[in-house]
Amino acid sequence: MFLDEATIHVRGGRGGRGCVAFRREKYVPRGGPSGGDGGQGGSVVLLADARLNTLYHLQFQSLYPAERGRHGEGSRRTGRSGADLEVRVPPGTVIDDAATGERLGELLADGERLVVAQGGRGGKGNAHFATATNQAPRFAQPGEEGEERRLRLELKLLADVG
Repeated sequence: MFLDEATIHVRGGRGGRGCVAFRREKYVPRGGPSGGDGGQGGSVVLLADARLNTLYHLQFQSLYPAERGRHGEGSRRTGRSGADLEVRVPPGTVIDDAATGERLGELLADGERLVVAQGGRGGKGNAHFATATNQAPRFAQPGEEGEERRLRLELKLLADVG
């Protein structure tokens, strides 16, 4: 079966939460805050693949979510960033935002990449919020949501152009 038009929903990963933690050592009774930052969420990337010649494989899955970032940890350890999700499309694919009609780009050559949904930033841990008046903050930032879009993909063929 040949399919030259598809609509998909993409979502960038959410950023990880910042951590609320305090330094604890044997001879340091009040070590201060040591919460790490959350990791960044993964992005959704369209990748042109010359081995494909139709958008048929996209009709079986409507939502493409990227991985979320991991939460921060104690000792100022940053959470791991989420992995990017690659969605393979054939060269000659035109990408439009379905809600606004805005043209996001075209993938013409094999190996071209286009980021269509950016992942969210990770939240800051409590170590970032320490001040002279509040030396032990008991709060951290949550991670931000990733971008979410509905995309309309259209495959431009040589027969369409001529």
